[in-house]
Amino acid sequence: MSWWDTDDEDEEYGEYDEADVRIRPNRKGSRPRTKVRPEHADADTGFVLGVDRGRYAVLVDEGGPDEREIIAARASELRRKSVVTGDRVDLVGDTSGDEGTLARIVRIRERTTLLRRSADDTDAVERVIVANADQMLIVIAAANPEPRVRLVDRYLVAAYDAGIAPLVCVTKTDLADPAPFLANFAGLDLPVVLSRSDDMPLEEISDRLVGHRTVFVGHSGVGKSTLVNALVPDANRATGHVNVVTGRGRHTSSSTVSLRLEHDGRTGWVIDTPGVRSFGLGHVDPANILGAFADLARVAEDCPRGCTHLPDSPDCAIIEAVEAGELGESGRVRLDSLQRLLATFA
Repeated sequence: MSWWDTDDEDEEYGEYDEADVRIRPNRKGSRPRTKVRPEHADADTGFVLGVDRGRYAVLVDEGGPDEREIIAARASELRRKSVVTGDRVDLVGDTSGDEGTLARIVRIRERTTLLRRSADDTDAVERVIVANADQMLIVIAAANPEPRVRLVDRYLVAAYDAGIAPLVCVTKTDLADPAPFLANFAGLDLPVVLSRSDDMPLEEISDRLVGHRTVFVGHSGVGKSTLVNALVPDANRATGHVNVVTGRGRHTSSSTVSLRLEHDGRTGWVIDTPGVRSFGLGHVDPANILGAFADLARVAEDCPRGCTHLPDSPDCAIIEAVEAGELGESGRVRLDSLQRLLATFA
């Protein structure tokens, strides 16, 4: 018999089990922490109209009998997730919309699109501009300030990458002929609307916007906010002017906001954004750009692995097809457009 098996020890210490272990009480509370979150099955659903200093304007029951705008804060479980204009969200708490009430955003619904930009082309940190938009209206001026091909290229790349359909509105066409500038985009099949300073084609633009959530983008000073105010009279977006010395516009709109557009009994949403002078593409996947050129993408299936489709790409099937005349003159124009877009972040 071993020394620890003696009857004397049993008599002195008795038999122990885990129930005899003394547990110190938790000074911070007796309830253990858990990662199980409530399901919020009774949550209301809405979409975010705008963001202001940690508070979110949310439209609940859009188009329904109980449509109302409420103010909400982000719940603690979403503290590491960004909520942006255009997001569809679930809310709990006081969702009545009465003055002084505050609801909580507890869940972000799956996003259909996400328009992003980075500070520059080397910055992998993306800045989300808007969620769930399906159109992008690129507003440029024919003059004052001068239109910039490279900036429009970047808008187009961001739109194609996000899966958003782009269209263009050229303002101030009474100051200069926009045709030479628009020739740069002849291969893209872009819908274009021309606008004079004294005659904005609001009917034509509105027809293109109803039934869509359209994000407006443009260089400062091109007349974007003026156009928004004309389309949505109660928008009250701030407008500015172009510096006569630098030729640059002054930033006026300081936040991204969704505004309801009513036209011929139909509804659309205008999403106005602050004017920008740069649009970084550090987050873009080049494959998404080629995908916007369906005819060229089919030919590209015969390209070697890793082909960039740029002019110096060896054995590029698209370049070879264009040089052989298989895609006609339109194919050459579209290849030029594709290569210029790809070169913006090559």
